[in-house]
Amino acid sequence: MAKYTPGMRYILSLDQGTTSSRAIVFDREGAIAAVAQKEFRQIFPRPGWVEHDPQEIWATQFAVAAEAVTRAQASPADIAAIGITNQRETTIVWDRETGAPVCNAIVWQDRRTAEFCDRLKADGHEELVRSRTGLVIDAYFSGSKLAWILEHVPGARARAEAGRLAFGTVDSWLVWKLTGGKAHVTDVSNASRTMLFNIHTLSWDEDLLRLLGIPASLLPEVRSSSEVYGRTSPSLGGGDWPIAGMAGDQQAALFGQMCVSPGLTKNTYGTGCFLLQNTGTKPVPSANRLVTTVAWQVGGRTEYALEGSVFIGGAVVQWLRDGLRFFDRSAEVETMAATVPDNGGVYLVPAFAGLGAPHWDPYARGLLIGLTRGTTSGHIARAALESIAYQVSDLLEAVHGDSGIPMRELRVDGGASTNDTLMQFQADLLGVPVVRPAVTETTALGAAYLAGLAVGFWGSVEELARHWKADRRFEPAMAPGDAERLRTRWSEAVARAKGWTSAGGGS
Repeated sequence: MAKYTPGMRYILSLDQGTTSSRAIVFDREGAIAAVAQKEFRQIFPRPGWVEHDPQEIWATQFAVAAEAVTRAQASPADIAAIGITNQRETTIVWDRETGAPVCNAIVWQDRRTAEFCDRLKADGHEELVRSRTGLVIDAYFSGSKLAWILEHVPGARARAEAGRLAFGTVDSWLVWKLTGGKAHVTDVSNASRTMLFNIHTLSWDEDLLRLLGIPASLLPEVRSSSEVYGRTSPSLGGGDWPIAGMAGDQQAALFGQMCVSPGLTKNTYGTGCFLLQNTGTKPVPSANRLVTTVAWQVGGRTEYALEGSVFIGGAVVQWLRDGLRFFDRSAEVETMAATVPDNGGVYLVPAFAGLGAPHWDPYARGLLIGLTRGTTSGHIARAALESIAYQVSDLLEAVHGDSGIPMRELRVDGGASTNDTLMQFQADLLGVPVVRPAVTETTALGAAYLAGLAVGFWGSVEELARHWKADRRFEPAMAPGDAERLRTRWSEAVARAKGWTSAGGGS
């Protein structure tokens, strides 16, 4: 195992997200020494399709890594290891010889394989997929996206069957690029999001590969979430750094929030919202259409989580900013929402890419309802913010139904967790405290922790738990009856948004 030396001061965390690539340098106390971030293009070839350019993902991630190290005034010798966390399910296929992607990455939000998934369900494969992977059959996950690439990109299937192509989620792509093509790996948390991985045996599932027509030669080697996978290539011009921690963004956030015992729960307010509850060393099957997922594997111990995903969380604010031009900066949504005392009966269901858990309706579409002549931009801004909290409340209700563990508090992170109006409304709806940590960059922090554990930068999980500190607790202030009435009305709006594109309408 690669060991750090006392002169090493930092862990470099690469946080490759859906709309931007970030790099954060953390010190031994888990505090941020430097941050760098670059947005990249969102590509929408058709309605419901979402793509990224893999080379742009790599270019922006590499650039911010160098920038963050420079901002921290760190030398290459100061960096003990690199941790990676990433947007999950996003699917990339590239040529093993040239390293060139065969097409754009198909993003987790992309719905082009919804009909293919419908056929799998109609053919009776739901129980096989759920029992092996813990997932529902949905276009969200990587397996159907990979199958689509093999069928629709000219020559891809023949090249794959000849062993010339490699598949990976974004973590695998970054490690491949960082090591100069020497390592084709993923970790158990990312593998568990592909719809191809058996979460009980912790291996690729031959029956599922056969079902989706995917050659095993495409797949990366599955490793733990905290070990040395390889070292950065000298050709990159940086340090000779071990890449030592890896987890999908939401599992990394769960670890960064130190939700390391059963029942502890976090929600990340990012482009989407992702709620995870640690369920310990045994996977808990869901009766409420949630996902059972691998949380992480550290030191030979595998832990699991229940997860619910909201496809459009903070992205609804981006839509107000970029699509409707309500304001220039996303932070202004709070000011606009504060111009009205309540939502004025306006509800916004942001089903722009269908609905995730617990509804799983790829045919739902966005709905703005309750408008009157008295409706203002403030009401719509407030309805947009509130839609995030309503969706998270739906998830928590489903999680509690599956795990049976009473919710004592919700730990929160991600960009929108800095919005006090949203956090207070979330606490009001849930009836339990919402706790925001001092370091809200818990996704990157979790990856840093995993990497630091692997190289001895930190000695134990218990040591890490002592770093976690709360910034603010939002206590519920709304009468339970009022919260229930608001949620009932929200549910009525959701019901109207469901099934829109399958009901003889749009595309």
